Amino acid sequence: MAEGEQLRTDRLPGLEMNVRVRPPVRAGLPPALFVHGLGGSSQNWSALMGRLADSVDGEAVDLPGFGWSPPPADRDYSVTGLARAVIRHLDAAGRGPVHLFGNSLGGAVSTRVAAVRPDLVRTLTLVSPALPELRVQKSAVPTALLAVPGMAGVLDRLTRGLSAERRTRGLTDLLYGDPSRVKPEVFEAAVEEMERRLALPYFWDALTRSSRGIVDAYTLGGQHGLWRQAQRVLAPTLLVYGGRDQLVSYRMARKAAAAFRGSRLLSLPEAGHVAMMEYPEVVAAAFRELLDATGDGDGDTVNTVNTANTVKTVHIMNTDEDGKG
Repeated sequence: MAEGEQLRTDRLPGLEMNVRVRPPVRAGLPPALFVHGLGGSSQNWSALMGRLADSVDGEAVDLPGFGWSPPPADRDYSVTGLARAVIRHLDAAGRGPVHLFGNSLGGAVSTRVAAVRPDLVRTLTLVSPALPELRVQKSAVPTALLAVPGMAGVLDRLTRGLSAERRTRGLTDLLYGDPSRVKPEVFEAAVEEMERRLALPYFWDALTRSSRGIVDAYTLGGQHGLWRQAQRVLAPTLLVYGGRDQLVSYRMARKAAAAFRGSRLLSLPEAGHVAMMEYPEVVAAAFRELLDATGDGDGDTVNTVNTANTVKTVHIMNTDEDGKG
């Protein structure tokens, strides 16, 4: 566990969620909630949470069936079901409205939360959100295949001989724009987590049902469609896209910026699917700008949000392993 973090278990009827807590550096900071992507966990947000401890009172959840959270009692891993779990957590905790962060699947979940419960969301920050694409990237096909009935068992048998280290290396190559940026201690922790997850009896079921949930969400139309719900989001929104993302196409950035009203777009040409892990200091800086613009930051603030979308492209070159030039 990252230094300064604590773990807590919140229990509700039919739902148990592990929560990773980063105590704020001072009292009175606005609350924030971080939601991870498919196959991830709350620790995906540790680097960013550490850099924002002086700006928000942050908590990250392990979605049901992931991280240290057991499966939901109803086995509902749909985007709607996971959004309902996040909403129940926020309602029970009484921390809302929060600055809501989501990555990949967590981005789709957070979009739905912001659309249906605007009272719970101050701002929305989405890192490579899993929103419907007409042309799915080839490297994302295996995730879609998990949704096919019986495919999880096939993949389990085909990959049973792979060590946790090889699996983790494959995921790192898939998720990062530059896998060499992963520090050895971070990689070792990921391997340990992979070993623990593979031993869980519900590992493949959680992945399968969540993958099916994404595919189903992509096919929904009308008011329940994710793009339609993106248009309904009232919260000021920061969008973060990576130019080397192998799962969510970089070309979707402009469409997302047009869908979320008054949004800000941070484009990171060198980043992959998990920019908050790869370039946490850049994402943190962009979020602080959003805070200042909405009146929650420490800098010069304004009372209204500019409805014109803001686009920023950050080229990062010759960085050291901490991501600092």
